[in-house]
Amino acid sequence: MAMDVVDYEIKGSEMQFVEVELDPGEAAVGEAGSLFFMDAGIGMDTVFGDGSNQGGGGFFGKLLGAGKRLITGESLFTTVYTNQAPQKQRVAFGAPYPGKIIPMDLRQLGGMLVCQKDSFLCAARGVSLGIYFQQKLSVGFFGGEGFIMQKLEGDGLAFVHAGGTVVKRELQPGQTLMVDTGCVVAFTPNVNFEIQYVGKIKTALFGGEGLFFAKLSGPGTVWLQSLPFSRLASRVFAAAPQNGGSREQGSVLTGVAGGGLLGGILGGGDDD
Repeated sequence: MAMDVVDYEIKGSEMQFVEVELDPGEAAVGEAGSLFFMDAGIGMDTVFGDGSNQGGGGFFGKLLGAGKRLITGESLFTTVYTNQAPQKQRVAFGAPYPGKIIPMDLRQLGGMLVCQKDSFLCAARGVSLGIYFQQKLSVGFFGGEGFIMQKLEGDGLAFVHAGGTVVKRELQPGQTLMVDTGCVVAFTPNVNFEIQYVGKIKTALFGGEGLFFAKLSGPGTVWLQSLPFSRLASRVFAAAPQNGGSREQGSVLTGVAGGGLLGGILGGGDDD
């Protein structure tokens, strides 16, 4: 299917969104729950899979595309936003947590990009969303983010979201980069992705960085994130009250002292 060529603008700093401009008849595909706003002339259509095979392949082709998304842990459905007006219209997609939105021109990347399964945000219609199996079982067992990653194919624009600050590294042939497993956002398919043990028991147990590193070897391009969502979620969980109560309840000491003080103030007139 021919790719739609769209214009876009990324806005914001920590909590970004991408605003896509569609000519009449053009469309964008968004991940479920990613819509921010859209002009009134844009029509929405929820479809099986990624929308790249609509009008071809029949029911089983669409079912196969939806099944690929289900394997990667994503929804069976995506939403296609089509400009049905005679003039240009805009639709915007918001990032799910603090970080950066990265525009990926698949034409310049050789037609394919491998990324973490929850990093895809939206794309021009025609970009195919598939699954990418790691060739080595060690990556699947110890890779932190799973054996199955997402594969974006085509020659159009796709937008990927990463947490915190994004670093792009160009690896030369034979050049190797050691990265925390959760910090890998995406890489071109010619990059060799392996898992390596940290090497020392003491470092593995008490270093706080886990047992394994992601070993990325060139040539190719990799994108890294400084704040994976898994790390953010673990910090939030660790700071949350563990007894099922809310933060507003305060500690036992605060409750007793505050309650006694408040009771003394409100009930002070009873002693007179």
